Amino acid sequence: MTELAIGIDGGGTSCRAAVADRNGNVIGRGKSGPANILSDLENSLLNIVESARQALSDAGLAAETLSSVAAVVGVAGANVGDYGRRIEKALPFAEGRVVTDALIALQGALGDADGIVGAFGTGSVYNARKDGRLNGIGGWGFVVGDQASGARLGRDLLERSLLAHDGVRPASPITDAVMTEYGNDPERIVEFAHSARPKDFARYAPTVFQHAAKDDAVADGIVTDAATAIGESLEALLWPECPSICLLGGLAEAYEPWLSERYRSLLASPKGDALQGAVELAVKLLNDRQRGAA
Repeated sequence: MTELAIGIDGGGTSCRAAVADRNGNVIGRGKSGPANILSDLENSLLNIVESARQALSDAGLAAETLSSVAAVVGVAGANVGDYGRRIEKALPFAEGRVVTDALIALQGALGDADGIVGAFGTGSVYNARKDGRLNGIGGWGFVVGDQASGARLGRDLLERSLLAHDGVRPASPITDAVMTEYGNDPERIVEFAHSARPKDFARYAPTVFQHAAKDDAVADGIVTDAATAIGESLEALLWPECPSICLLGGLAEAYEPWLSERYRSLLASPKGDALQGAVELAVKLLNDRQRGAA
């Protein structure tokens, strides 16, 4: 029995892994492709395992070590249907758990303390811990959820670009730029959207924020709507004595100035990121496993 734990942050753009000893000291890191289990379960599993192999290789360990480690995998969609259970059953680890990306984000940001975490990358999700009890919301995928996520920002931009093209809403520099990218042919946008994955839409997120900073009316409206959605979700989780709110993910910093003072006054720097949270949970799983074996 080895004394190794692997934490995995399966994101919609990439999958990151870290291997640690039983004290939580990280000794190797790995990275592979996306792990969006709702849209591509098979390749998500391949990338989850590959990221773990890369982490073991970085630590100077053989790939066969996979079969003797304890691992925690955090992914969006783990709370939907049987997706999480299907991934968990297929994991090659001695012991593996699949949890939501919200849980690893919460653990990474707050440790074992109370508070609220909102994570904004390709997708979006929220989690809160109050008196040790967890309450998660969101993370339903960008087709019917994931408000304020990178994927939703990109989808909304393409939608508003088509509305501007049709003369339904006013155009702006950002909608002009989108139409130019597609040769001013709306059918090319529809064709792209038909086969695009969340990460493909999410690549437009930086462009939306860049134009919003220049007072582009359409971009400003997209970000304002997203910030309102963030406020609504935070409000659903907030309680009077809540000690802190942590925003995580690639879009977290960009959203901060757009939030109302009610939420900005509670913002705190996270202790760590989602990968750190996955590692901490994996180490707990490892130690629980060894205590059980003893």
